[in-house]
Amino acid sequence: MPRSGPGRIPALLHPRLIVPILAGLVFLGLAASIASGHSFAFDRSLILLLREPGNPAVPLGPAWFQEAVRDMTALGSFVGLFFMTTAATLTLWLCGYRHLAAGLVASVLLALLVSSGLKIAIARDRPDIVSHAALTFTASFPSGHAFLSAAAMLCIAGFVGLASRRDDIALLCLVLAWVMIILIGLSRIYLGVHWPTDVLGGWCLGVVWSSVATAWFGRWMRASDPA
Repeated sequence: MPRSGPGRIPALLHPRLIVPILAGLVFLGLAASIASGHSFAFDRSLILLLREPGNPAVPLGPAWFQEAVRDMTALGSFVGLFFMTTAATLTLWLCGYRHLAAGLVASVLLALLVSSGLKIAIARDRPDIVSHAALTFTASFPSGHAFLSAAAMLCIAGFVGLASRRDDIALLCLVLAWVMIILIGLSRIYLGVHWPTDVLGGWCLGVVWSSVATAWFGRWMRASDPA
């Protein structure tokens, strides 16, 4: 383990360690509160803030914007994430990083199982104060779109960064991933299908999941691939 020197961040204070720990604590706090039946006043306020005053059935903005938000939320669906993960997996495989490709698939599939299990276990009701502008089929917490988009896209960014061994490529993938993750999460609130704490919990869990997958699973798989 490298020692801390002048001008270097101590290992225990490195953002790669602190951020997942804080995200995990936030998720656990939200999950425990929601499972015990606690509600958050700002959940209701934020959803209503994105609706026409006096008419919560209508989201703010023109029809074209509402359609654009539906398109954005579709990127975090099973279909959208399937094609993103498939494209990244095939790219890694064809470039000779077959263990990394297999690790990426395993990480995303396990995240899908965890998402489904948590929804069933916590069984939070969807928002009932506005009309849903998109179809829903599962429980509310954590947001599957928020969690799975964060888990999948950050894993893709992390695994591609490991394969490329270039900081600029890793940073580019990470920035693009976060732009999409945030937009997808916000779209779920705008459409009225998730409480804001559902999305926040999904983001936090996705950060933890992708950090562990990249730092442990990804690096292990990368070591098994040719240099």
